[in-house]
Amino acid sequence: MTVAETNTRPAPQTVWQRLKTRKLALFGMALIFLTLFGAIFAPYLTPYEPNNQMFDGLSLQGAPMAPGAQFALGTDLLGRDLLTRILYGARTSLIIGLVANGVALIIGTFVGVTAGYFGGILGSVLMRFTDLMMAFPALLLAICLAAIFQPSLWIVAMVIATVNWVQTARVLYAETASLSQREFIAAERTLGAGHLRILFRHILPHLTPTIIVWGTLGISTTVLLEATLSFLGVGVQPPTPSWGNIIFENQTYFQAAPWLVFFPGLAIVTLALAFNLVGDALRDVLDPTQRGRA
Repeated sequence: MTVAETNTRPAPQTVWQRLKTRKLALFGMALIFLTLFGAIFAPYLTPYEPNNQMFDGLSLQGAPMAPGAQFALGTDLLGRDLLTRILYGARTSLIIGLVANGVALIIGTFVGVTAGYFGGILGSVLMRFTDLMMAFPALLLAICLAAIFQPSLWIVAMVIATVNWVQTARVLYAETASLSQREFIAAERTLGAGHLRILFRHILPHLTPTIIVWGTLGISTTVLLEATLSFLGVGVQPPTPSWGNIIFENQTYFQAAPWLVFFPGLAIVTLALAFNLVGDALRDVLDPTQRGRA
């Protein structure tokens, strides 16, 4: 790898140093850490079970309890502690977000890099298929796919991955096609380097910042899409807690008990915002044109 190539990407230490100067990025990372902490240690942070109906969680009139000392975020229609269900719902969002986004990144990277590097008929076929996938509204396609199969956590993750890889493929295709025309790639070919060496030694390292940024930003999209599918009844099914199905179960009681919708909705927005803040900061830090800025 030439000196010119190396200088186009900041070192990991430099990335972290620059990332620490961005308060919004640190705020986003703190929100992600708190969500992850709550999801992992949910059984130790609350004395209640997420699916157990509790009669002491209802008023004498059989209505949900408002937020207070005993139930910090109130209870739902079955007397279940809302904070407990939100913490366990965070597990659902994070598992699906990480799994679905990871699979989507693998598919998008393979399609985009293969089409951009080899070009020709193979590249045309792959990108026309990508264009075809992009022509379908992602939410509508996800609803159709989820309705075909028996909804479960892993099925929902695979459905979301199926509709989320296309943007990554399109971006990486353009960058790979541009990199393939660079002089150092031509020099490697002249020296007899094979395709695998060029791809793994030169192309993919240059694409790593883009993949990291798209992977971070993609999690927020995945969280929103999972919540939407669960709200519409074709995502994660009760009794497994999901922020989307928590809102769906309590939507008819919104006027009398607004906390039943407000708090899970706030959790969705907060986690999506956190990943967006971190992704935007990474985009600026890893972009060589941003070097030298505060």
